[in-house]
Amino acid sequence: MSEVVHRVVVASKNPDKIREVEAVLAAMEHPWEIVRDLDWPDVEETEDTLEGNALLKATAVSRATGLPALADDTGLEVDALDGRPGVFSARFAGPEGSYEANVDRLLSEMHGVEDRTARFRTAVAFVIPGADPVVVEGVVEGSITTERRGDGGFGYDSVFLVGDRTYGEMSDAEKNEISHRARALRALADALEGHPDL
Repeated sequence: MSEVVHRVVVASKNPDKIREVEAVLAAMEHPWEIVRDLDWPDVEETEDTLEGNALLKATAVSRATGLPALADDTGLEVDALDGRPGVFSARFAGPEGSYEANVDRLLSEMHGVEDRTARFRTAVAFVIPGADPVVVEGVVEGSITTERRGDGGFGYDSVFLVGDRTYGEMSDAEKNEISHRARALRALADALEGHPDL
């Protein structure tokens, strides 16, 4: 008996994020077919929670394509900054802020701060046309370094320390074993086991 292949659209236009999602899904026990080369209108992230933004994106893209859609929203929560940048992580340095600019602002705001505890939190929403959505999350605890370390990954990876290494000092495969996004996607796979609409 052949395994069922889940067909899904990754509701993102960020190539770094898509690459990471695809790598994690490819390593899972049950196969996923990522449907590519589709287009949809940009979805503005107007919710004030990660879960809300993920659901907003997945719902819009599922409606636009008629296919199951998976979306995530990820935030870096820094305790000394009262949980910021959180939902504004991608726009911490402003609406057009780059990865570099976001990290620069974070390191500037953390200058001289002793408590550097932080966590990456990812909310993943999976929307199947005509069915109730599934929303899960993955969290990794860590801390913020005082300077960039490593040139792997993207976003805040060079300053997010897990154990004795930053994400930026890990290979893609190593990061994808432990990351917040990987944990959320594995939680999604567990939640979808035996789902009546798949």
